Amino acid sequence: MEPARKGLHASASVESRDVFDASSDAAAVISADGVVVGWTRGAEALLGHPAPEIVGRPAARLLAMPEDPGRAAAIAERCRTGTGWNGLIPVRHRDGRRMEIDLRVSAAFRMGEWECFLVSAREQRPQWAVGQSVLDGFLTRSPVGMAVMDLELRYVWLNDTLERFGGVPREHRLGRRLSEVLPGLQAETLEGLMRKVLATGDPVTDYEYVGWSWADPHRQHAYSTSFFPLVDAHGAVTGVCYMVLDVTERWNARQLLSLVNEAGTSIGRSLDVLRTAQELADFSVPRFADFVIVDLLEPVLSSEGHGAWLTDAGPAPARPAMRRAGLQSVREGCPEAVARVGDEVDFLPPPSDVNLLISGEPSFIPLLDPSDAAWVAEQPARAARIREFGLHSLISVPMRARNTALGLTTFARSLNPAPFGPDDVLLAQELVTRAAVCVDNARRYTREHTAAVTLQRSLLPHALTGGTAVEVASSYLPADPSGGVGGDWFDVIPLSGARVGLVVGDVVGHGITAAASMGRLRTAVQTLADMELPPDELLAHLDDLVLRLSDEEADRDAATRSTATFIGATCLYAVYDPVTRRCTMARAGHPPPVVVASDGHTYFPDIPAGPPLGLGGMAFEAAEIELAENSVFGLYTNGLIEGGDQDVESGMSRLRQVLAATGTDLRTLCTSAVQQLVPVPQPDDIALLLARTHALGADRVASWDVPADPAAVRWVRTEATRQVAAWGLGELAMTTELIVSELVTNAVRYSELPIRLRLLRDARLTCEVADGSSTAPRLRHARSTDEGGRGLFLVAQLTHRWGARYTAEGKIIWAEQEIP
Repeated sequence: MEPARKGLHASASVESRDVFDASSDAAAVISADGVVVGWTRGAEALLGHPAPEIVGRPAARLLAMPEDPGRAAAIAERCRTGTGWNGLIPVRHRDGRRMEIDLRVSAAFRMGEWECFLVSAREQRPQWAVGQSVLDGFLTRSPVGMAVMDLELRYVWLNDTLERFGGVPREHRLGRRLSEVLPGLQAETLEGLMRKVLATGDPVTDYEYVGWSWADPHRQHAYSTSFFPLVDAHGAVTGVCYMVLDVTERWNARQLLSLVNEAGTSIGRSLDVLRTAQELADFSVPRFADFVIVDLLEPVLSSEGHGAWLTDAGPAPARPAMRRAGLQSVREGCPEAVARVGDEVDFLPPPSDVNLLISGEPSFIPLLDPSDAAWVAEQPARAARIREFGLHSLISVPMRARNTALGLTTFARSLNPAPFGPDDVLLAQELVTRAAVCVDNARRYTREHTAAVTLQRSLLPHALTGGTAVEVASSYLPADPSGGVGGDWFDVIPLSGARVGLVVGDVVGHGITAAASMGRLRTAVQTLADMELPPDELLAHLDDLVLRLSDEEADRDAATRSTATFIGATCLYAVYDPVTRRCTMARAGHPPPVVVASDGHTYFPDIPAGPPLGLGGMAFEAAEIELAENSVFGLYTNGLIEGGDQDVESGMSRLRQVLAATGTDLRTLCTSAVQQLVPVPQPDDIALLLARTHALGADRVASWDVPADPAAVRWVRTEATRQVAAWGLGELAMTTELIVSELVTNAVRYSELPIRLRLLRDARLTCEVADGSSTAPRLRHARSTDEGGRGLFLVAQLTHRWGARYTAEGKIIWAEQEIP
């Protein structure tokens, strides 16, 4: 019989190896005469015996008690009836120690010609009992404030944290209602919510409010409160429990973000320097400060509209010549001010000097002392006003834009008792930065006729780069200078995955309005491109923006009796992928692109024309073509092909002939094409953007299909690290390992198949994880008590940039690292 059993074991192990190995429980197969014929790794982990020591031997040798053949026979008979059996059995571990295991025996089954039983077991472990001292410690040491109220909403119990939050001792709370202890904390509203919980039995969660407490009477705090009913054994409501969490930091961050967003629509609504400065002052009082002054350097306000100082252009004057441009206070008439709007000023908060304007770093005085010797010596008049009106906290932020010093904005508080803090400094910088950009734009538009071309070129990209995807060259020829600034623009936008976006557009009309609209559209295209929108969707969003701009201009024209309404634009947007060599594009009433193959063959791809931007209600269609390596892809505006005869078809034919020259330097080809096609000045702007395509070789791309198994994360992480090292980027191995681990783990855990990891070695090292889900990733800041939620936060900290884009199959989350 023994040789037969060994043969049975060999067969069973071959047939069942995968089943046994995949089991995470301790399990074994025992024949009817008590011999072990199957042994899992879980059983080895539990009892310490490897399979070769056990298989083929009696199972009774594992017991830590005398054999009981009668009991064993009764259990076997029970299992033959299909009932199964379980119970506690003492066994002996391989190291000799005794163990109590919970043994389960299945119903009998046959394996070949042998009757067998499947036995599974786990160690019996004592359950942890929660003592009263542990519960007391949890309630009193919890970071969350807790309280129990009776049916009359009187305190019957509260923990130490809630006592600290309110600043009211426990003995003064017990037996009293919230409205009696903390009347300034929206007590009536909170008691109303508790009554609702008592009446309905439904809990209320995460109710946020702001109020004052005795614990910190000089500062408002924000709290998040939840209420739920307390019921007895019979289901009757006996009271209400509420939990409070101080969320002041989160609340303040949200308020600051809201304030910054609101500032974007309130500051810089015109191209007037003084108006923009006053808008900054008006917006900040009383939202942020009680007293605000905006001082601009004299050159910013000059009639020529030229700039102030370039911060790297050498030494500046000892005392800057500035003029008051904006002023606002919570007090009528701004009595705190020493100078009025239009007056010359040279104010710099002591002990700062002119380097404050050059460095760009703010001056922060949380507690302002008017008796300070520096203030008394340098600013005696202002020191007197500080003392008279109780100004107690100050922030001065230099106004700088485009590497140019423009002036200084000062914020002060007096009636608001809370001093400025570090977060307020950041907000002040954000407000001033936004205003500085608007002021700088306004001064650039002061002299439209003399600065028309300069302005146009400042709004176009100063340097174009297509990375390794394309080599680019551009040529821009403004219209006849007497006609003012035009609205043609072009751009090359680096995208994720080594891709590049190419865009060309033409705003209808000329002058400042056309140039301003062009700048807004170009910015919108960059923003939408950064959102990884496909070309047809990008044009749809751009169409909505043009409609809004047209409505705004129409309202402004009606108010000013002007006729310079912005009525529309054309645009072509293309995305080239050097990995697949596919180019996806869509156009909105714009001329089609031109493609020159490496052999000189030239053609215009058949792309749906689409309606011009600004019509609304019509869809845009995208088309995709394959571009061979070293193809030239050309984008242009209609001024290049219309020429003097206004014959577009003839112009396109001439363009094809001019670009057919092979072996020509791209920059030379671009300049030569414009010179040949437009030999004399034209009434319209002319823009030509040429891109020579490159392919990203297979040796710079690595990808892996990832199964939906958490265990695959380790494997793919190892593969990615090995590939990075093979590329000679060992310095990035550790961060790449972490990025891959986080992104692939998220995909396996929360997304759908197929899941694929791709590494690209381009100008940067890019890691992409594609999956079948369209759920957008969300970066959040996990609390200290959270067990997860930090993956994307870590990725954001370790990478140059990261983001997500959507595909027909799902989405791709990508992260880029700078290559040392």
